[in-house]
Amino acid sequence: MEHLFLNVFNVILPVLICAGVGYALAVTKAPFDNKVIGGIVSKVGYPTLIISHLSATRIDVGAFLDMMLASAAAIAAFGVLGFGVLRVLRLPVRAFLTPMMHGNVGNIGLPITLLALGNAGMAYTMAFVVVVLVSIFTVGMWIPAGSFSPRRVVTSPVIWAVIVALGLLATGTHLPEPVEKSFDILGGLSIPLMLLTLGHTLATLRTGSLWRAVVLTGVHVVMAVVVASALVWAFGFTGVERGALILCCLMPVSVATYLFIDQNVPEYAPDVAGFILVSTLATIVVLPLALSYWI
Repeated sequence: MEHLFLNVFNVILPVLICAGVGYALAVTKAPFDNKVIGGIVSKVGYPTLIISHLSATRIDVGAFLDMMLASAAAIAAFGVLGFGVLRVLRLPVRAFLTPMMHGNVGNIGLPITLLALGNAGMAYTMAFVVVVLVSIFTVGMWIPAGSFSPRRVVTSPVIWAVIVALGLLATGTHLPEPVEKSFDILGGLSIPLMLLTLGHTLATLRTGSLWRAVVLTGVHVVMAVVVASALVWAFGFTGVERGALILCCLMPVSVATYLFIDQNVPEYAPDVAGFILVSTLATIVVLPLALSYWI
């Protein structure tokens, strides 16, 4: 158990350090433009990250699509349960539903599943990552904005990146080496920039927001256990597939969701930032317990 805690902590600690740098930038009043950073992440960082990761993935296309379907079902279940919880707690759906629906399966899920389940587990997690990113940049964008825009879907770089990446995966095609390396570099921008933005916003976090974040994190973990159990049974997953789905459902709140909260309902941005932080910290306890007694 101690070994598991240490390994998970080693994955979480870089996330916290990056957020801490963003916090320090806010405290020292260094120039920091959230809108510019958000534009870079959504238009360049995440699209290139999707293509670079998926082009290197080695997995049966049928199994990959099964996991994508399970991932979509998981997000829908989190959405339905989250909507009910937010209504009961009398919290604004526009601000909190997008984070409740989407887990951080990218920069935390991938290394954790690699550690616990090997390359096959990470490949299944990549299917979850694709669906989460598509959902964040469609439904997750519409909820805080309070409107649906077909034009945004058609023009979204993330959607086109997924189409290209799935084409590469299905045909076994590789990108030219210079393009692949450039996409690796550009894709590497997204997570650090979003973590800096998260930390920068945490500098405005209020004490009341922190207690709210603790309650929401507890609810989110319970939801994750319910959703994972139901989907493992419904899809009949076993072995690595089962483990990957459970771990993906248990991931903390996605940092990427913060982008649209900050843009559309900025008055709740500190509350959502606190939710992301506490949810991430809770992972240090939740994941080792799951790996020891459930997977």
